[in-house]
Amino acid sequence: MSETKRQKQKALTRKHLTEIAIKQFGENGIIATRTSDISKAANVSHGTLFAHFSTQEELLIAVIEEFGTRITQRLHELVDTNSSLYEVLEAHIKGLIEFEPFYTRLIIERRLLPASASNTYIIIQSNISFHIGKAAEKEIDKSVIRKIPIHLIFNTWISLVHYYLTNGDLFSSNGSILKQYGDELLHHYISLITL
Repeated sequence: MSETKRQKQKALTRKHLTEIAIKQFGENGIIATRTSDISKAANVSHGTLFAHFSTQEELLIAVIEEFGTRITQRLHELVDTNSSLYEVLEAHIKGLIEFEPFYTRLIIERRLLPASASNTYIIIQSNISFHIGKAAEKEIDKSVIRKIPIHLIFNTWISLVHYYLTNGDLFSSNGSILKQYGDELLHHYISLITL
């Protein structure tokens, strides 16, 4: 059954609202951003926003899910094609760059968010961990990287990335931290775990 023009427009509006919310949450903070800020920035009525998302929490979950889908889809494709751990981590960094302001706010504010939003974030991190772990297991088996527990492979990587993002003001006064330091972090991390 093909989509009607109305269904297509509804899907486009929902996508537009999600994109605007990602931007607004990144610029102003997740907790501080109001639904009225998002509807104004999206150039739609406040009622239109609520026609697509019944609550602000539902909107936030949709935004986190959109972020997670885009990141994990890339990693899944790489793991399926037997890409190296380096390539998987590089894709992770590139994906995070696309969402850097939002993701930085998400990791800083996560404990203040509703449980459902926090749980969505945890599921995404678990999915990312799974894909990084799969790539690492292959390289451990080939004796490319040291035999390190898989949870430490992910936790050490994500800790390094999160440290730079949450302390971005210490490293750069403006611009993307991951664009500026991503390659350096990746090379440093790989050197720590490579035989």
